[in-house]
Amino acid sequence: MSALLAAFAGLAQPLAEHVLLSAAALALGIVVALPLAVWASRSPVVARLSLGFAGLVQTIPALALLALFFPILLALRAVFGEGLPALGFLPALLALALYALLPILRNAVAAQAGLDPGVLQAADAMGMTAWQKLRLVEAPLAAPIVMAGVRTAAVWVIGAATLATTIGQPSLGDPIFAGLQTQNWTLVLAGCIASAGLALVADGLLGMVERGFATRNRPLALGGAALALAGIAAAALAGAGGPREQVVIGAKTFTEQYILARLIGDRLERAGYDVTYREGLGSAVIHSALTSGAIDVYVEYSGTIWTNEMHRDGNPPPEEMIRQIAQWERDGSGTLVLGALGFENAYALAMKEDRARALGIASLADLTPIAATLTIGSDVEFFERPEWHAVRSAYGLEAARTRTFAPTFMYNALGSGGADVISAYTSDGRIAADRLRVLDDPKNALPNYDALLMIAPGRADEARFVEALRPLVGAIPVEAMREANYAVDREQDKRTPAQAAQMLGKAIGR
Repeated sequence: MSALLAAFAGLAQPLAEHVLLSAAALALGIVVALPLAVWASRSPVVARLSLGFAGLVQTIPALALLALFFPILLALRAVFGEGLPALGFLPALLALALYALLPILRNAVAAQAGLDPGVLQAADAMGMTAWQKLRLVEAPLAAPIVMAGVRTAAVWVIGAATLATTIGQPSLGDPIFAGLQTQNWTLVLAGCIASAGLALVADGLLGMVERGFATRNRPLALGGAALALAGIAAAALAGAGGPREQVVIGAKTFTEQYILARLIGDRLERAGYDVTYREGLGSAVIHSALTSGAIDVYVEYSGTIWTNEMHRDGNPPPEEMIRQIAQWERDGSGTLVLGALGFENAYALAMKEDRARALGIASLADLTPIAATLTIGSDVEFFERPEWHAVRSAYGLEAARTRTFAPTFMYNALGSGGADVISAYTSDGRIAADRLRVLDDPKNALPNYDALLMIAPGRADEARFVEALRPLVGAIPVEAMREANYAVDREQDKRTPAQAAQMLGKAIGR
């Protein structure tokens, strides 16, 4: 219970951000939906088109909708300038507002269609203008049904806003995603309870407004609205009290990235910077986020840039690959590759030691003849990456079934029989702890994955920033990284990523 209370105590800032994002998205959805509903009530064509569009948006998974706004906003920078944010609040606001559209629009259109024709004719007979009829007759009669749609939209938006974490917007998704990646179930539970509680409170307050409209009880409607606005104001005050966003540190979706982000953050804070984190970013997003200045620094792996960004084949020696990457980044975007941290976190296929021994498998070449009878599991990226295609091409590898997991659950899948082989990470402490055999790659199909410290073009010439991070170059041996990773991922005596970063900093003397 004390751990859960401690987790709740750390949710003040994500809760405030979550409230502000949800309120802004709901407000934008209302502003767009209500005029559209009035227009739709007077035009069957507009009604069909608008409801069809809103319904289509609902068929897009919320996570995909959030991610799609990143390339769209990047492209729009050509029109609106480089200051247009492609990550964080703006794309989350736009995506969630679209999600809020359907229930509000549908209820408003239905409310308009259900109005008594006799009442409308009486309004016309009294000589009311179109605006007077809308304001004094139609809006009051439709308000309870419209509010029911607003309540539904509010619950949807608050739930979907947890996914905004994946595009760098702080929310109650932060503890949920971090807890899932590090198997900190207390953190996951705290985030879920807070999100559900917020949805219930919002639904209750908006329900007061709805009942106030339905019963013509103005104090009840105003009371619900006032309490909701007071909550939003309190969140705004709490958000205003947070740290200034001077340096943004990016991180992908697995334990090592969370730890390294905190290690970088510690050094920058000691150098006098205010630091904020954008964690849970996918590989397809985070590199563009750096080169566009949406984040200032993160750790990338040489093989990922080589294959995903540079679209290169082959596997040159590590030093030559890093040299070519640094030149490509400098010439293309102005990004600074400060250097390699000193360890490699490569993709490698791995099996349980006893299972591999029983099947006589020591290498990818041994795996190929029986792969058609096995299930290969991976993280959500690997099967779409060039590395997997390179392995299949080099060895003719075809699995009977492929499954994707969050990195944490991928290792559990080996133990539970959910997968026979997984795409493990070589710096992961669970390889030794779980007694896994890493399969040899005699054809050298998988590239090198040296961890590289990447600095955004806007910070590349900032001497204080660069010198604060330079001591990390070449300072982290793979053994120290494995130990830090395992401290977070193990079942007992777990550490948070921040605690593991402090351990790692002490271990390497930085």
